[in-house]
Amino acid sequence: MELNGGIESSLSRTNDAAAEKDPRVGLIYDARMCKHHALDDDDHPESPARIRVIWEILSSSGIANRCVILDAKDAEDNQLALVHTKNHINLIKNISSGNSDSKLIRIAAQYNSVYFNQGSSEAAYLAAGSVIEVAEKVAKGELDSGFAIVRPPGHHAEESRPMGFCLYSNVAVATRFLLNERSELGIGKILIVDWDVHHGNGTQNTFYNDPRVLFFSVHRYNNGDFYPGGNGGSHIMTGKGEGAGYNINVPWENGGCRDADYLAVWDHVLIPVAKQFNPDLIFISAGFDAAVDDPLGGCSVTPYGYSVMLDKLMGFAGGKIVMALEGGYDRNSLAKSAKACVEVLLHDKPVIRSLDVYPFESTWRVIQMVRKELSKYWPILAAELPEELISQTSPFVISSSDSEGEHDNDSLSLSEEVQTIDDIIQPFTNLKVTGDCQDPTTASHSWRSELSKIYVWYATYGSNMNLSRFRCYIEGGQTEGMRRPCVGSMDKRMPEETIWKTFPHRLFFGRDRTSTWGLGGVAFLHPNSYVGENTYMCMYKITLEQFNDVLLQENISSYDMSRPLFDSTALQTIQTEKCIPVESVQRGWYHNVVYLGKENDFPILTMTCTISDVDSFVSGKYRVNPPCKEYANTLVKGLVQGKQLSEEEASAYIHEASTKPL
Repeated sequence: MELNGGIESSLSRTNDAAAEKDPRVGLIYDARMCKHHALDDDDHPESPARIRVIWEILSSSGIANRCVILDAKDAEDNQLALVHTKNHINLIKNISSGNSDSKLIRIAAQYNSVYFNQGSSEAAYLAAGSVIEVAEKVAKGELDSGFAIVRPPGHHAEESRPMGFCLYSNVAVATRFLLNERSELGIGKILIVDWDVHHGNGTQNTFYNDPRVLFFSVHRYNNGDFYPGGNGGSHIMTGKGEGAGYNINVPWENGGCRDADYLAVWDHVLIPVAKQFNPDLIFISAGFDAAVDDPLGGCSVTPYGYSVMLDKLMGFAGGKIVMALEGGYDRNSLAKSAKACVEVLLHDKPVIRSLDVYPFESTWRVIQMVRKELSKYWPILAAELPEELISQTSPFVISSSDSEGEHDNDSLSLSEEVQTIDDIIQPFTNLKVTGDCQDPTTASHSWRSELSKIYVWYATYGSNMNLSRFRCYIEGGQTEGMRRPCVGSMDKRMPEETIWKTFPHRLFFGRDRTSTWGLGGVAFLHPNSYVGENTYMCMYKITLEQFNDVLLQENISSYDMSRPLFDSTALQTIQTEKCIPVESVQRGWYHNVVYLGKENDFPILTMTCTISDVDSFVSGKYRVNPPCKEYANTLVKGLVQGKQLSEEEASAYIHEASTKPL
């Protein structure tokens, strides 16, 4: 087994090839797939603009002119029936015919995270058929590789139901078509690499007992709380019957994963197994929602990272690779990442920057779990990884939540300075840790161990009054109405106790929008107390370590957590000073920690804006703004479930707080 998979070898191979000729790379894009859009949500992340921006960047850069442009084709019902039931096919075929908008919305509500409109049927048939079209031409040898720029995506769609923005399982249908209907083309073994940030549940279930298909998915799992949820994405789901060992899940425990984390998985799981499997063709379920700034993914893979991930696969199957678009919801990252991948298919010189970070400690832990689980099927994974390799880690970084819209610049910039191919490229597996500074991971473990023994009451007045919402900050994931997930805390234990109290502080709502909830204001608490004010607050007894992780998630998109934001000294100081603005996250909306007293000898803390921020709301610099329906409903649900108010009373309470002048 090769422990030190190198970047140099793959890049030099593609550069030599580029000197010979442009490979035949097929592209499919059809504007008819843009007719599929949400009727009741203009800001829905799975929008027509997703494929438009990809086509625009490929066209404007001249890349499309170097490719073979193919016509989109409708899938045939008998092709779709290789994966889907007759009832499912009939649903999607007829959904856009003769149904009113209101009825389409009602039908969609019966399923998990899908929408329908008058263009859905046509788009779904074109998406599935276009992936088949590219795949067949690559299998025939008419193309070397190809990219189907399609929507709606497909990897969540199950045999008998659409879900997760997906109507037909595009890659699964094309895979079955090649294996079952075009066996004369010599494609007997297919590797499906799903790098979408969400687990490809539909694809997995289609091939779970099929040894002809090696399905590999790397995705956020968060203990089963990240979409699509459940244990299907667990590393122990390795296949069944003859397919045992042919299903590989790499489930991230947290968000924030970057190039180094993904390339570690490539070098130490995917590439060794792919060498033994020796596929005849590779499908890539190319979701780009693990990319920098994606509103749903919470990870930070760069266009360079995607290009190297793809390049490392180019040596397999004679380069017969078919990419099919899945997710990806930040248009800038989506377009640039897609472009970087097509450049790899064209054997262009990639733009290189050195990997100056290591994988997270959790990444090595997941890799070792996956290798151990699969070693009985793939002996090449049985060897222990060297200690000097897995000890090279980066400190954990947590993504933010409600304040995210203010801090887009905290994430890695796509335009940051890079090196050229002529510079020396050092594989991250060979990087050395210098011994003249403290290991940040060790420092993080030290303060976490100390603060995990100190308990406080975290008093919440906004969406965290709803326990299911607060659990997202502890366990990770998202709940109803949220547009993006939370990463969660390092310590995922639930609160030891929950109680309710009222405090004489003013509740109000402000700001234009958030990444988590969309348009509308979010809750703030006036830091000062006032006679006559009465705000309901749900108090969770959690550790000071967990409070730090929640404080971070409420404020900024990344921070080196080798040091706490709010330590035991600050906890003592705030009991005298009453509030402490946390400078490390001062650009966040909730960086002001406020002391509200004690309950059973444990300090009560909340987080809100500063007095100067309140002045900005009063002056109009910041907008006082009622909450959106989803956010307000979350607060109402928390108050009702906490048995503080009836639904009618809770709605009136929120309405008064959002309309009463400051």
